[in-house]
Amino acid sequence: MSTTPKATDLNAGSQGVVPTSKASHSNENENTRYETVERGQLHTANYRCYLRDVQTKLIVSPFHDIPLVNEQYSSSTRNQEIKIYNMVVEVPRWTNAKMEINKQLKMNPLVQDIKNGKPRFVHNVFPYHGYLWNYGALPQTWEDPNHIDADTKTIGDNDPLDVCEIGTSLHRTGSIVPVKIVGVLGLIDEGETDWKLIGIDVRDKLASKINDINDVETNLPGLLEATRRWFKYYKVPTGKPPNKFALDEKYGDRAYAKRVINETRTYWEKLASGETKVEEKVCSIANTTLNNHVTMKKDDAEKLVEADENYHKEPAQVDSSVHQLAYVRDEEECATKEKSFKAK
Repeated sequence: MSTTPKATDLNAGSQGVVPTSKASHSNENENTRYETVERGQLHTANYRCYLRDVQTKLIVSPFHDIPLVNEQYSSSTRNQEIKIYNMVVEVPRWTNAKMEINKQLKMNPLVQDIKNGKPRFVHNVFPYHGYLWNYGALPQTWEDPNHIDADTKTIGDNDPLDVCEIGTSLHRTGSIVPVKIVGVLGLIDEGETDWKLIGIDVRDKLASKINDINDVETNLPGLLEATRRWFKYYKVPTGKPPNKFALDEKYGDRAYAKRVINETRTYWEKLASGETKVEEKVCSIANTTLNNHVTMKKDDAEKLVEADENYHKEPAQVDSSVHQLAYVRDEEECATKEKSFKAK
């Protein structure tokens, strides 16, 4: 991509704190087309959250089988240029368990990321608790690690596109939410391109007011700047340097975000067809609906799920340190204050 994003005038802001997190439950998935099938125990390495299509009874991959475009809501929008996409929710707002679509496991269940042998929780960087939005991904997109982006000058991160859903409702892990994408932030995370789409649930009370990136600041003042700060510093408490951004740290608008989606959709199509070769241990393309060389039979997919540990209703106990606050000094703010002090 090479289109220059529109500049946005942002104000500083913060979000409140909700101290608890909850597991997903199959009867609370907002999209009745899919239900979650949980195995193992939440907050352990054995937890798995699969998705099943309730119409076909097939276990489906949230990476490969769920359609990118939500045809029901796309056809109902007045402006036919605005596509509505399916978002797979990985992390509910205000929680900090690092849930994600697992690319290596067949059928790509949602799992908690494991680091140093332990389930990973992002730090609570003051004044936030966990994630500021419902966080997830667009299915059938892929940031190709073999491709160097023209604007970011870095390779893709081998993940589907990430989405920050900024609506007013909370969505549980495994929910499929119809979202309108209004912008994108070009994060460069440890030397890799990691686009962060900004979207809103089309059923949200604010959805009709937010159609492009500048509408976010008008209706949710401070959220975009808080989002940028969160992504810049969320790894600092682990000893890593602040993240960097492409596009002069500006947000791309809706049109730019659409180009990002279309490009990564093309990369996914090449991945799913086998044109782009990737080892399964790096990225599994097993599915039950694409009718390609790695499509699994219904019974085989069910056996895969049943082979996992039985589901434990109660999550594993979490260490109290997970809820501690981390304080990170804002480098830019300190530099501005020092410059102002010297000028006096």
